[in-house]
This record gives sequence, structure tokens and C-alpha cells, in this order.
Amino acid sequence: MRRAEHAANLLEVDARRICIIKPSALGDVVQTLPLLAAFRERFPGAKLSWVINGALAELLEGHPHLDQVIHFDRRGAWAGWMRLLGDLRLQQFDLVFDLQGLLRTAVMNWSTRAALRVGLESSREGAHLACHTVIPDTGRLVPAHLRYWRVAEAIGMGHLRRQPVVALGDEHRSWVATQLHGATGATLAVHPGAGWLTKRWPVEKFAVVAAKAARRFGLSIVLVGSPGERALSLQLENLIRRFAPPAQIVNLAGQTSLKQLAALLQRSDAILTNDSGPMHMAAAMGTPVVGVFTSTDPIRSGPPGSEHHLIPTRISCGGCYKKRCPYSGLKHLGCLEELTIERVWYALANLLDRQLSSRPAA
Repeated sequence: MRRAEHAANLLEVDARRICIIKPSALGDVVQTLPLLAAFRERFPGAKLSWVINGALAELLEGHPHLDQVIHFDRRGAWAGWMRLLGDLRLQQFDLVFDLQGLLRTAVMNWSTRAALRVGLESSREGAHLACHTVIPDTGRLVPAHLRYWRVAEAIGMGHLRRQPVVALGDEHRSWVATQLHGATGATLAVHPGAGWLTKRWPVEKFAVVAAKAARRFGLSIVLVGSPGERALSLQLENLIRRFAPPAQIVNLAGQTSLKQLAALLQRSDAILTNDSGPMHMAAAMGTPVVGVFTSTDPIRSGPPGSEHHLIPTRISCGGCYKKRCPYSGLKHLGCLEELTIERVWYALANLLDRQLSSRPAA
């Protein structure tokens, strides 16, 4: 079929084996989760599979609308890669969505030989060439959460409520209760890390804001992050203790599974964070976000919802989406310098005033 004919058939296709190819990253996967309910509503009898990075696979385990989780190891051996491609071919998918849009996912997409292969306009590295059709209005300037939801709209399910689901068990909530045993007052989660250097607001600034929150609201602070961010979290912990010695701090960076992190963020009253995976996880779990945006843009990359306070830098090159700052001298990482402690504290204090005033009296 020609591309236009395929596009018209998205609303009519009767798929029995559907595959989502979205291996990473954490924030993008979380923003894609609402699609599962849309697919299940549109194709109630279909087998629904998802190709995901093995490190993130736990996030999908036990999902009520997902039948199969297919692990992908980006750094795995060649033999493992070939087994994955062979398995994708044997699955006999008839409808595949490549929501990553990179060369490696294009190879996965093409290897399925599915009758209908769909991509997004944000695809790079020629990934669209493995697709029969590309969903319109899904370019990189479209906010990420809307870009993924365009898929639901394309299959006629855009009217549904967008609700990400993470299947948590009692063991995850019990773990959180144990870790926070003895912590008093409200709980503020803080994530000072990010994948790019240009997205990492200085740890000293995080410490000042967190210490002010501890003193003013008498809350407990929980530090979160990946194992690779453990050293950063220890630096932050030491600074907060210096600025606010009585503060109650629980440092769980590098010590949570993905579902434990989700349960912890669900239990928190708010999160102070850079633009990162935990930011999107917190929003998905219903926790208000104070998000710091330097090299990225809150409209394009932030979570939806009026309850969040997303603070962009005002420098002219802010939101450049560069992993490394191209400037040297005084302009180097100017976005991190320009975004002040006062602006972030004002946003956090307002959010906590509103959030804590609505809590039932103890």
C-alpha cells in the first residue's frame, strides 16, 4: 500500500498483535504509558507487546493492559541483538509503533515485517524510512506528552483520559514506609541530578532551597537519584545539614528500584528537581513538581498539569537542547547562573503553602 492508504487505515485496522518500540529513556517511557489504556480500548482482544531497555523493564511489569515485555540491551553482545531481531520477526506483529525514532529502533521496526509500521515526525537517523506512515503533528517542537498522545488520537482514542499506570504492590509501599519511619511532617523529594550537564542546576542552589523549605515548613527531605548520582546526593545532604542542622534527611539515591521510586514519589508531598526522569515519574504518580529548566524548555519537555511550577531560565540561549554548553568564559553555562535561588524558592514556597494547607489536620 502507499503511505496515504496506510494512514487512512489507522482508524480501521483490525490488529491482533501490536508492538510498541520505546526502549528509553525513563521520562519518555513514563509519558508513553497512557497509550496502553488507549490501545487496550481500541484493540480489546489484541496481544500488546513493548520493546524496552532491560534496565527500565520493571516499570512495565504487571501492567494491566500489557501482555508482553521484550527486553532490549543497548550495550549487549551482537548475538543478543540478532536474537532480538529474530524474535521480533517470529512474533508476526501486524501493527508496530516506533516511538523512539532512531536507527536502532528503525532496524527493530523493519525486522518485524509488520503489515503496518507507524512512526513519528520527530524521528531521526532515517527511522521514518522503516515506516509505512508517520503520524502528523508529532515533530520535535510539539510537547513530548502531546506528541505521544497523538498516537491515541490517530487510532481514535484521543477522547480518553490520559492516565499513566505503574503497577505497585504492597511490598513497594511497605518498603517506603520502612525507609521513612521516624520522618515527621510533610515530605519533600529532591532530585539534583540529570542526564546532561547543561540540565544540572548547581547542587549548592538545591541545598539552599531545600534547607529553607525544611526550616519554614518543618518537613522531611528525601533525596532520590540513580546509583551514578549517589556522590552528588551525598554532597547535597552535607550542604543541607550545614545550612539547616535540624533538618531530617533520608538519602535514598541509588537505593531504589523503579517501582520503589514510584511508590516513594507517590508518598511525597512535592518534588524539587531538574528536568529528569524522576520529575516525570513524580508527575505520573500525582505529586506536584517544582521543575528547574535550563537547557530544555518546560513547554516542550515538562509534564502537563496546572499543579506544577516549571521554572525556565531567562537567558537568551535557554532551552537550546545542547548537552554541552557551546560557550566559554563568562557565558559558559550561563543558564545555570541566571536561574536564581530566589525564583525557585518562591515557586516551591507557594506550592508547599498550597499543598500543605489542603492536608487534613493530624
